[in-house]
Amino acid sequence: MEHRTVVVGYPDAELLDLACVTTTLATATELGAMPGYAVRLLTPGGRTVTCRPGLRLEAHGAIEHHTAPVDTLVVVGGLGSRAAARDAALVAHVRRLARGAGRVASVCTGASVLAAAGLLDGRRATTHWRFAADLAREHPTVTVDPGPIFVRDGRVATSAGVTSALDLTLAFVAEDHGPALARTVAQALVTYLQRPGTQAQVSVHVAAPAPTDDVVRRVVEHVADHLDADLGTAALARLARVSERHLTRLFRADLGHTPAEHVRRTRTEAAAALLAGTDVPLARVAARCGFRSTETMRTAFLAAYGRTPSEHRRAFAAAS
Repeated sequence: MEHRTVVVGYPDAELLDLACVTTTLATATELGAMPGYAVRLLTPGGRTVTCRPGLRLEAHGAIEHHTAPVDTLVVVGGLGSRAAARDAALVAHVRRLARGAGRVASVCTGASVLAAAGLLDGRRATTHWRFAADLAREHPTVTVDPGPIFVRDGRVATSAGVTSALDLTLAFVAEDHGPALARTVAQALVTYLQRPGTQAQVSVHVAAPAPTDDVVRRVVEHVADHLDADLGTAALARLARVSERHLTRLFRADLGHTPAEHVRRTRTEAAAALLAGTDVPLARVAARCGFRSTETMRTAFLAAYGRTPSEHRRAFAAAS
């Protein structure tokens, strides 16, 4: 017995989308998954596809000729996804294979192909945050949520940009073979055990560019190192030896938000990391990260992640 997995590629597919899925499943098989994963890359006509940045991949076969049962069907994303979604023959064969598949999934902009096939109608889905508005506009019957790194709606799963495919595929491994094997696979890949699908795509560490202004850089470093200190705009302005108004102007110009907004986001990110990786009580997490109370922290979490600190901790506990 093998878990039959079909990965659908096309010209200008993203190589990392493919690798995150195929390497994770191959590693699970090598580490003892029973049944193991038999992975096939199918393309239109079985043709070799060129992936960014010009690497060529040979397919195992043609999607139009595949008639064997499929347990998991995955459509990857990439620069060619828009053309793929307009390819009526490709979309029809994705729809055909999905009809009998136990699981259907997409990586990044591969969601547009699933949507074109009608597989996301009436469902909640995600994609890379940069393309979420396009997906929602072009497919109004799909509830597009740009926040999570992946979304499960029944047997259909959609994931955000590229490496979120690791998280989704690890979730599949855990579903098929239990969390212990998923942990072992993650360790072998030197990656997170598994970020829950509800984790936000964009965090303070990747959403904002590094400060270029020396004053802003000093303040940002101070904030990161003194979360439980007085980080009001007045205190930060005194530290920087500028007026509050000037500091706010510098932050807006360099980071796109105010000092107060930066402090709140940094504290929330730090609290999220503590909640996910430790069993420190909520009150101590709040104090350590500079929140006045657990209720203040709760409000910040609801605004940032759409869930409470307790729900955030439970999500990571479940993933572990």
